[in-house]
Amino acid sequence: QVQLVESGGGLVQAGGSLRLSCAASGRTFSNYGMGWFRQAPGKEREFVAAITWSGGYTYYRDSVKGRFTISRDNVKNMVYLQMNSLKPEDTAVYFCAAHRIALRTIVTGLSNEYAYWGQGTQVTVSS
Repeated sequence: QVQLVESGGGLVQAGGSLRLSCAASGRTFSNYGMGWFRQAPGKEREFVAAITWSGGYTYYRDSVKGRFTISRDNVKNMVYLQMNSLKPEDTAVYFCAAHRIALRTIVTGLSNEYAYWGQGTQVTVSS
């Protein structure tokens, strides 16, 4: 069984920064792509960013390009989301997710490609 635990959320003013972390356990973390998704109140869950097992390929939704950076540490079994220049529309619960297939050379934002999900961490950006 795979466990994913997010942390690092909080309340920040517009223009500020937060770094989300996701701790993974339960399988060979370094073999699987990882993603971040978010869900705002009353809205559907949406893709934010993803990274391949090696870290060699990353993919972002357009609205966060240039502001968010996804990274991973395969020694520590961690994946991160550095969020800069935050906007009120970034307010959501952020979820970490692990890809279902090992050693993929690309990743996408399709949620059905991710087999395991964390409980989420709240990010609130005030204007």
